[in-house]
Amino acid sequence: MLVSAFNTAFIGAGNMSSSIIGGLLNAGIAADTLSAADPVEDSLDRFQALGLAYLGTDNAAAVANADVVVLAVKPQVLATVCCALAPALRPGQLVLSIAAGVELKSLRSWLGEAPDLVRCMPNTPALLSLGASALYAPESLSQEQRQRAATIMEAVGVVRWVDNEDLLHAVTALSGSGPAYFFRVMEAMIETAQAMGLDEETARTLCAQTCLGAGHMLAGSDVDAAELRRRVTSPGGTTERALASFEKAGLGDVVRHAMEDCAARSVELARELA
Repeated sequence: MLVSAFNTAFIGAGNMSSSIIGGLLNAGIAADTLSAADPVEDSLDRFQALGLAYLGTDNAAAVANADVVVLAVKPQVLATVCCALAPALRPGQLVLSIAAGVELKSLRSWLGEAPDLVRCMPNTPALLSLGASALYAPESLSQEQRQRAATIMEAVGVVRWVDNEDLLHAVTALSGSGPAYFFRVMEAMIETAQAMGLDEETARTLCAQTCLGAGHMLAGSDVDAAELRRRVTSPGGTTERALASFEKAGLGDVVRHAMEDCAARSVELARELA
């Protein structure tokens, strides 16, 4: 949902920035309220025809008139970028970081006390405006600033707020890394279908559409995943046999252990990047 106009600057012009800018433009945000900066000029080529207010390699120039600054650079270089950017920031600006694993206390130590801060954990389907993002901010952040952060990420998918920064590790294990889990399952399904005689194109198409349809059913349903599973499982039928095989192999435990390991690694990365 759009709110009163505000200016947004993107530091880093990679795929995620490109996706968010495209989503904002599609939602009716004026191009002259958006800016983007990246040290690699070739990364800016995709934005040349959009009519952005600023497009170049100078981060300070990009944020000069910004109400919101989106940090969209690799976590490993974020400290360097933030320390250099800090003198150009002013009180009342909102800084929205989409860098995985970098905690607010680290951002605050690099950026100083001037800007308001929000952390975001997005995922790669944002590239198709089908993203799932979680946001965290201190309780002191104003409702207006919260709405601005949500507006930006809603341009590329659904948004949920969490009330504890540590919960972003769980979000990482669920939606942040989740696309890779589904890709791995689909990979196995496609390989097995081919071994059973289907050609690759048919197996890929049917698998992708099945995954897409199941996701839509859950997103649009008023019942949980367990109930949807029961509704497509006839007693004594083929699906029941397949699900019994999953349970025998301990699928629930496999998923749980994988997500716990993912969250643990997220905690480790936060410490390493601090």
